[in-house]
Amino acid sequence: MDRLHPGHPDYPDLLGAISSPPTLHVRGALTEDDALALAIVGARAATPYGIEVTERLAGELAARGVTIVSGLARGIDAAAHRGALGAGGRTVAVLPCGIDIVYPPEHRALARSIEARGALLSQFAPGVPALPGHFPARNRTLAGLSLGVVVVEAAERSGALISAGFAADLGREVFAVPGRITSATSAGTNRLIQDGAKLITCWQDVVSELPEPWRRMVRASSPTTQDPARPDGESDEGRILAMLTPDEPQHIERLIARGGLEPARVAATLVALELGGWARQLTGQRWVSVGERARRT
Repeated sequence: MDRLHPGHPDYPDLLGAISSPPTLHVRGALTEDDALALAIVGARAATPYGIEVTERLAGELAARGVTIVSGLARGIDAAAHRGALGAGGRTVAVLPCGIDIVYPPEHRALARSIEARGALLSQFAPGVPALPGHFPARNRTLAGLSLGVVVVEAAERSGALISAGFAADLGREVFAVPGRITSATSAGTNRLIQDGAKLITCWQDVVSELPEPWRRMVRASSPTTQDPARPDGESDEGRILAMLTPDEPQHIERLIARGGLEPARVAATLVALELGGWARQLTGQRWVSVGERARRT
């Protein structure tokens, strides 16, 4: 077990940038790659839809080098950790108790897997139990470690919304997965979208909102984009790629008009092509395709 104070060379830069960053107790290991981190949080009483979406989203992001941060809670948090681990990626759990305690206790096996493939973090002294007042502090730390917070299923009043609020206060991105308007577990996420959170349906939606330097890190650290198969011609990626050429830049507005897709969908598709090495963005939101020879160099 390590103890990291703010200012320590191994202390996370993103967390160190917030006011009054906490001292961290660590089991496992934090790495430089964990700077590219996104938090995924949500309801403990998650629906099968929420679990499925979370595991897929966490896995797709983790497979591309994004560290998934969550709180080890039941429901969405546990699904986020499982999704990242299942994709062979890294994940970090931020605990509301001492580093020597697993909360909830039924997640001991999951905690061991996280420690082996990422890190368990706590700002509380060893032996301190998970008390109600600890959760908001934990949620602020969780948001501070991340470039943005993705909320998947949350009631109108929930800890996940507190994490999203901290993310907004810290200048980090806030994302929300839409849910059924009749579902109480989606009331909070749908409200976040009404209030300006970015609506997401896939990993591309998340990555497209990251600043350019971080997007480049996603591409560089992706183990799945070394030699990807050419997108299927019937897919969104295949249709947009067919409109691009290596030497005649196409403005995104023209691609939207020609493709007959929603603007946000075209933008997300272009990001997927960029991360796959099939397209390149030029100045002025103009796009070109990347030839086979250029993709291998």
